[in-house]
This record gives sequence, structure tokens and C-alpha cells, in this order.
Amino acid sequence: MREMKDSGIEWVGIIPKSWNISRLKYIAKFFNGDRGKNYPSGEDLVDDGIAFLTSNNIHGIVLDCSQEKSKFITEERYNRLGGAKIQLNDIAFCLRGSVGNCAINKTLTKGTVASSLMIIRPIKASPDFINYVLQTDVCDVQTIKAMNGSCAANLSAENVSNYYFVEPPIAEQKKITIFLDSKCSEIDAISADIQKEIKTLEQYKRSVITEAVTKGLNPDAEMKDSGIEWVGNIPVHWDVRPLYYYFAERKKKNYLGQEQNLLSLSYGKVIRKDINTSEGLLPDSFNGYNIIEPGDIVLRLTDLQNDKRSLRTGLVKEHGIITSAYVTLKAAKEVVPEYFHYLLHAYDVMKVLYNMGNGVRQGLNYSELSKMHIVAPPIDEQKNIAAYLDAKCKEIESIIESKKQQLTVIDSYKKSLIYEYVTGKKEVI
Repeated sequence: MREMKDSGIEWVGIIPKSWNISRLKYIAKFFNGDRGKNYPSGEDLVDDGIAFLTSNNIHGIVLDCSQEKSKFITEERYNRLGGAKIQLNDIAFCLRGSVGNCAINKTLTKGTVASSLMIIRPIKASPDFINYVLQTDVCDVQTIKAMNGSCAANLSAENVSNYYFVEPPIAEQKKITIFLDSKCSEIDAISADIQKEIKTLEQYKRSVITEAVTKGLNPDAEMKDSGIEWVGNIPVHWDVRPLYYYFAERKKKNYLGQEQNLLSLSYGKVIRKDINTSEGLLPDSFNGYNIIEPGDIVLRLTDLQNDKRSLRTGLVKEHGIITSAYVTLKAAKEVVPEYFHYLLHAYDVMKVLYNMGNGVRQGLNYSELSKMHIVAPPIDEQKNIAAYLDAKCKEIESIIESKKQQLTVIDSYKKSLIYEYVTGKKEVI
């Protein structure tokens, strides 16, 4: 067993006697993204071009430069930017937003980074070893310390440059990275399989919802053409009517600011939000917010074609207020809101709302939405479908949650493994 010594750093503990503790600024250079007048806006983004990296590209140890995760700018815009230009083996590090997240670039030969990121370019250490150290509590603790006392969750390049860094001899750095590359690859393969299972379950859930709200629960029901292309055939006794037949728009402003139960639409659910939080963008006054009631359906109908991933519908389960930027539907006659929430969710994931977007903001208002034709069974059948979907979705979501817990355990093990080897607690034999 090799001889150890106290590193002098509480969150590092003991390290091998031949290792040193340095500061990151002595072994790497730092480059910020452009923050000037040439910084690209949403209108400057293109479908294909030079990679413009954001926190969305940082997933795991290696930078994700896939088409799905990336934004792009033109060559002309790229040449005008004065900020960091990424190179192979550079490390992209989040200064704002997902603070402290980082990943190494192994594929991209040309690109730049958003102002929320910076580039760490190793000069006197193995890039892969630096990246592994940055994944551990050795750096997480320092990130938290650097942010203490700040009103906003952000760092500067200067903050990060002063991080303490574990520095073994270069030959040992390379030996450790080869070992960790192999081990992490095995772990990542297991994680990828679980993520595929989650994706399959989510797709299955969507198909269950769509089938139930458009075909009903009786497989032997006589069918007819709905007249709606994406819906196809529906049971003969179901109706097809414009949305305004079932729902009006709820507009009830919180003029005196008397309501304080702040609600928000998040991942397809209407949830409570702390009205006194400093996180996120909140107005000085909530007088313009909309008062909503249980059974209402909230829809976010802005940026329909720029934001293709968000779930845009939510069922209200308690009295409260929500931003008036959302459209809120209230029942105009006796209906089962739970059924129509599932139906509109299906419309959402099938990109029906997405394809209706118009204007610069790619948005819809109630007047436009209200003319959209929707399908509806008799009210007893609405109740049965809603109850069936409540139970079925709960079952599927429970399985998904267990899969996500598995990912958490695996990620924790991976992080612990990296920490043990990059701090010398365990030796690569």
C-alpha cells in the first residue's frame, strides 16, 4: 500500500505522498463566451451551421454535440463573435444556470459557447484527468463556496481558476483516465439502456392516452370518420365540435393582489411556486395574474415552434393565480375536465398545437384555439376514460420513477468511483 499524506484540504482528505495540490489557474487557461453586441439572439439561430454551445450540450462527462441538443449560428455570425472558440479536449463549464456542470469536447472541431459557459483549456495536465476531477465533490464543494453570498446562482472564470486541484504526476493522470474511461463506459452503457426503457415507457404512456381519448375503451364499438385527419375513426356515438362548445376562456385578474397562491405550469402539471422566491423571473406585482379554479385547464401557447419539447397543458387542482401569458379554459357546460385534459395533452404531444402556431412568437390565443375541433364521448364515458387513464398512467409513472431512481443510484456510484481514483484513495494497479 502506498504512503499517504494530508492534502490540507478538508474536502479532499488524504492523497498519495507523491501527489500535489495546485490551483486550476496554474494548469489551465480560461476563455469566456462573447457577451457583446454581436451576441446571437433567437432570430440569429439557424437549422444547420456552426455549433453554438449551451448548457443543453452538457450531459455527462463528454460534451453532447448532437443535432438534437445543439443550437447553430451562421459562419458570418461566428466570425463576428469575439468570445471563446472551442477546440478538441477543451472543457465547457457552466457559469450560470446549471452552475458547475461541465463536459469535455471530443468531437467538435469548430464552434463557440454561450455567455453562460466558459472554456477551460488544459496546458499542464491531462485534459481528461482535469475533466474527471471537475465531476467530483472536490469541485462541487468549491462551487458552492464560491456562490455563497451571491444573490444569483453564477460564477466567474476567476472563481473557477482559483479552485484547488489534485495533481498527480502526468503519467499517473493518464493511467487513471484510461481506467476511468473504461469503467465509466460500462456504467454509461447501463444508464443508456435504462434511459431507453424510460423513453419506451413514456412513448407507451402517450399511446395509451391517445388511444383512449380518440377510440374509447370498447374495442368492439362501431366507428365513424371523425373528419379530423390525425384522429381518424371514432365511436359512432361520439361528438366532434369546436372547443368553444365545451370551454370558455377564464379571465379573472388578480387586480388587488389579494390572491397569493402562486401556481406554475411545469412538465405538464400545475404546481405551487413560492411567491417569495428569488429564483426565476417574477414580476414586481401579481395584480395582472389570472385567478384560476380547480377543473380549469391551463395551456402555454407561446413559442410553439421554437420550443418543441415542453408539455403545454395542465389540469388545475386548486384555487390560485397563474401568469396571464397562459390561456386558461373553464368548462362552459357539464364536462369531465380530466378527460379533456388528457385529450388536449394528446393534441399537444401529437404536435397539433405546434402546427397551429403563427406570427413572430409562434403563438395562439383563445379565439384561435376555440375553433379547433375536438372529440368528446358522452359524459359517463368521459368519466370512465378519465378514471382508466388515471390508474394506467399512475402505474406507468411508478415504473418510470423506479427506473429514474436506478439512474440516480448508478450516477452516485459513478461519481464516487471517480472521486476515489482522482484523489488517490484507490490505486489503479
